[in-house]
Amino acid sequence: QVQLVESGGGLVQAGGSLRLSCAASGGTISRYTMGWFRQEPGKEREFVATHRWSGGRLYYADFADSVKGRFTSSRDNAKNTVYLQMNSLKPEDTAVYYCAADANSGSTWNIASTYDYWGQGTQVTVSS
Repeated sequence: QVQLVESGGGLVQAGGSLRLSCAASGGTISRYTMGWFRQEPGKEREFVATHRWSGGRLYYADFADSVKGRFTSSRDNAKNTVYLQMNSLKPEDTAVYYCAADANSGSTWNIASTYDYWGQGTQVTVSS
């Protein structure tokens, strides 16, 4: 059973940056598809980014159009941790951010119900 713990959220001014971390325990996530989602009150959970293993030492990352060019993702397998670097933050990025893990996501890595394991979420607030 994989447990995920996010950290790194907080309050930042528009244009600023934050780096979210998602530390995993209970299993090695080096070959897992990792996803980042966010949710605003009263809204559905929204795909933000994915970082998934493609074989060997290769990983692919994909991003929602709303964050493309501003957010990047990476992982440190030695630390069993994935990261979401968020730059040029906008007020509309304000949400609770969740990381998620799945062993076999196939092509549905942008769909929340694909993922088996979730963190508790971390609040990101961007002031204008």
